[in-house]
Amino acid sequence: MSAATKEEYELLVSQAKALVAGETDWIANTANLSALLFNSLHNVNFAGVYRYENGELILGPFQGMPACVHIQMGKGVCGTAAAEEKTQIVPNVHEFAGHIACDSASNSEIVVPLFKNNQLWGVFDFDSTELHNFDELDKKYLTEIGDTIFN
Repeated sequence: MSAATKEEYELLVSQAKALVAGETDWIANTANLSALLFNSLHNVNFAGVYRYENGELILGPFQGMPACVHIQMGKGVCGTAAAEEKTQIVPNVHEFAGHIACDSASNSEIVVPLFKNNQLWGVFDFDSTELHNFDELDKKYLTEIGDTIFN
């Protein structure tokens, strides 16, 4: 199951590119992209970014319930994705060792690393109330949308 269809994602990619066109401020871009994806993806209860700074992940713009502010590298799904610099798709967060539960309604998660100038910049984090809400289609398009942040 995906949080959107291929057709929906193709539209979201176009909308994301239009939202960030000509804008270089990462706060503005990640705020707009978080809002776009939170309101467009199916069964998503959190959409946001954590930036990598001073050896940890720090909460950035997001949509959803209040979230954890600091995440250590290698901890939880976000910290694992950042430490491995690899997208993490977790069908059931309750089975992920060390999962950090900021919202008890979350059941699945995808975290996509973000890079600027080939260096880890942070992660794009999406939680869902549904089990198995994310798959390779989400990974493909969320990575493409994430790459627009630093157009």
